Amino acid sequence: MIDCMILGDSIAVGTQMFRPECVAYAKVGKNSWQWNKDYLQNDLTANTVVISLGSNDHKGVKTRKELEIIRDKVKSGRVFWILPAIKPNIQHIVKEIAKEHGDTVLPITRLQPDGVHPSWAGYKQLARETR
Repeated sequence: MIDCMILGDSIAVGTQMFRPECVAYAKVGKNSWQWNKDYLQNDLTANTVVISLGSNDHKGVKTRKELEIIRDKVKSGRVFWILPAIKPNIQHIVKEIAKEHGDTVLPITRLQPDGVHPSWAGYKQLARETR
């Protein structure tokens, strides 16, 4: 079994830079619907799974539905959700799904000036918290 897997968007890409041992299904700019279209066919089984999605979702994306599809396919002992730093409505959805599954939510506490992406220290912190 794979030890660690990271799923998601640019924040997932950045997190994988600090967790290079993890398999990543991630690409800059992906919203939840696009991620499902491109990656859902993969086996999402790992000891630890880190999910970072929602920051690129817009009102045309059914975020709850798309994230629930992903979470239902993930088979893991430990699942971490990186909470988007923006979009309170999507933050709420992520927190609810995580709570329903007993997953851990990790807020981004150290941001780059864009207010979306973690700083280098923020990525290091996320990497530590997902070990």
